[in-house]
Amino acid sequence: MESVKRTCLYDWHVAQGANMAEFGGYEMPLWYAAGTRSEHLAVLTAAGIFDTSHMAAVSLRGERARQLLQNCFSKDLAQERKNTLVEGGCLYGVFLAEDGTVLDDAIVYQLAAEAYLVVVNAGMGGVIAAHLHRHAGGMAVEIIDHSDRLGKLDLQGPLAAGILAGVLREPAKALAGLDYFHFRGAVADLPSGGTLSRVELTDGTPLLLSRTGYTGEQGFEIFIAGDRLVDLWTMLVAAGSDRGLLPCGLAARDSLRAGAGLPLSHQDIGAWPFLHNPWQFALPWQAGRSAFSKEFLGSRALLASNWAQHTLLFAGFDPRKVPAGPESVVLNATGERCGRILTCTTDMGIGREGEEIVRFAAGSDRPIKGLCCGVVLLDRPFPPGTRVLLGAGRRQVEVEIRTEIRPGRTARLPLPEPAKG
Repeated sequence: MESVKRTCLYDWHVAQGANMAEFGGYEMPLWYAAGTRSEHLAVLTAAGIFDTSHMAAVSLRGERARQLLQNCFSKDLAQERKNTLVEGGCLYGVFLAEDGTVLDDAIVYQLAAEAYLVVVNAGMGGVIAAHLHRHAGGMAVEIIDHSDRLGKLDLQGPLAAGILAGVLREPAKALAGLDYFHFRGAVADLPSGGTLSRVELTDGTPLLLSRTGYTGEQGFEIFIAGDRLVDLWTMLVAAGSDRGLLPCGLAARDSLRAGAGLPLSHQDIGAWPFLHNPWQFALPWQAGRSAFSKEFLGSRALLASNWAQHTLLFAGFDPRKVPAGPESVVLNATGERCGRILTCTTDMGIGREGEEIVRFAAGSDRPIKGLCCGVVLLDRPFPPGTRVLLGAGRRQVEVEIRTEIRPGRTARLPLPEPAKG
């Protein structure tokens, strides 16, 4: 049996009293002393920092690297619109098996004209690297699994840019005009040679700074040499100590991403066709959604599938939740079983005013306790607003099907102007 791994921040987590548990083959913090609720709210009102160095990364380099990704990755890298992948840009999509089921979701970064970075979930670096090798078909593409060699953390929340500016050399140059799903900088272990602006810490350490994240809120994913991650982490914690920054564990990461309507791979997407779900933007649909703009691995299976199940978002009317598991079911209005729960957690930053879901605001004295929310897999389509019951044993919780959950998400908003001086 393979032993559980530890990230290089493990000792810091333990020293801070983090509640640790195994996730994705790594011993990771679930929450710290402040608790999940405080960590969740910190990301909505100030900032949170997450250890994400358990995530895996694979690089591709060579004149056929782009073609290999076109063949295997769901997004069309050459679509003639704003989503065309260029140096300094990145795209979210999925890697599918030939039957249209999900191997993993990923973000693909274009580092240079013939160099790419693919960031996948914990433990999936070797799997995706092998998948790409298998389908290279003799293409001369260098494929390297960087798992456990790169340092990575996420800094998320409305004050993230200001906190980050305090540890960067030339912060205005690094941050100004950095749009959502774009990045700057490079890391020594990754392919380079592009025209991207260099981003450095105040001591000259290079990093890759990406306007992405897994919370639905404004922020960054930051890549750095593995032996400098602890230094970067402690620098950011110190820079944010008087601005409400909290270290955040996997529990807050899960509640934040659920409220943002983002999927957890191998739980909300997985061993069923990638169809009838809220994340169809990950596929290269043409107008009318009857065909794709390109053929890719798994595309024929998707177009031919008669998969009837629908993956849908939901939100409840109070914080009560029903854990996903074999004993959990979804019932329709007549008490008939119609599906199962994939994710059920509580977004602690939202509440209800009548039929409307409202967002917690910094400094608000409204007694918002949060709402349960998540993802269900149902045997038929249910329109938004339909009420269903989540059940496990004697416990039943009424929820409604939603197209989105937490309002006012800030991830796509322009960064605030860097402070002058």
